[in-house]
Amino acid sequence: MTAERRAALRALLDGVDALLVTDLVNVRYLTGFTGSNAALLVHADGDAASRFCTDGRYTTQAAREVPDLDTVVDRGSALALARQAHGWGVRTLGFESGHVTVDGHTALDEAAEGVALARAPGLVEQLRQVKDATELATLRTACAVADAALADLVAAGGLAPGRTEREVALDLENRMRGHGAEGVSFETILAAGRHSAIPHHSPTDAELRRGDLVKLDFGALVGGYHSDMTRTVVLGPAAGWQRELYALVASAQQAGCEALAPGADVVAVDAASRGVVEDAGHGDEFPHGLGHGVGLQIHEAPWLGRNSSGTLAAGTAVTVEPGVYLEGRGGVRIEDTLVVRDGAPELLTLTTKELLEIG
Repeated sequence: MTAERRAALRALLDGVDALLVTDLVNVRYLTGFTGSNAALLVHADGDAASRFCTDGRYTTQAAREVPDLDTVVDRGSALALARQAHGWGVRTLGFESGHVTVDGHTALDEAAEGVALARAPGLVEQLRQVKDATELATLRTACAVADAALADLVAAGGLAPGRTEREVALDLENRMRGHGAEGVSFETILAAGRHSAIPHHSPTDAELRRGDLVKLDFGALVGGYHSDMTRTVVLGPAAGWQRELYALVASAQQAGCEALAPGADVVAVDAASRGVVEDAGHGDEFPHGLGHGVGLQIHEAPWLGRNSSGTLAAGTAVTVEPGVYLEGRGGVRIEDTLVVRDGAPELLTLTTKELLEIG
């Protein structure tokens, strides 16, 4: 599978003899390597001319994870490949300018004697937007782990007055690990009562109280891939304003999900959801974009927002997460991870979106 990805990358190379890949996420995507130090030279002439580089700590791991490429062992992975590029027939070397610092560029330029450097940003990220079958299977598993953990939390009475935000967040994270997650996708957002009106609230020692809106934004990390889901519940019977707010966000979320389609403009998808909120007079209380791509990173291209650009392709995994936040009262966000498909999108996060009144 990684060889196929490298072949697809070669088709994007324009005016360069090779691309030096230094972003570790991109290296992992193209090779399967999961260590903390590596670089990859993808040669236009094929894998036989390409080289992978890591340091001596990872020789055994590299042999296992990257068995199909010649490996160079050197602590300074990127510079080592740049120094040898000329001898491998490289006259113009592309580099990931979005991931290389000014000082890093200077060092590469000095190392790549006899080779011209050329900016080549975003090529691997472009490929990563469309997930292959292996990636989608892993994302489904990550989403299923998160679904199961939340179901366990609710069934065990974990969302109860008197527990703190920190306690509930840790409980949920441990349950994800118990279901097979290697970690969490990001710091869990557990926001109760007035805190639920803060879009990215960090859990505190504040106690959950009866009548609170409780917003849970969380994800499981499985095989390097991230899930992302938000659900908002009420502790006890919901007040009228809470029901109205929840119904509004649910309608906006449905509109955003229905707008997902191959070829859809990302701005138009955002507008489909945002328009529902704006028509209800709460446009100012929806301050963030509608969603983002998800995969080897929790936030990756494409971006669904008013100031974004581009169109969606079939096989792209994205979130749809509108929210309305009433300062001092509470907020609601509903988020799913979905895959863009012909017809209707594939929903990966399957926890109910009916308003749960717990306790």
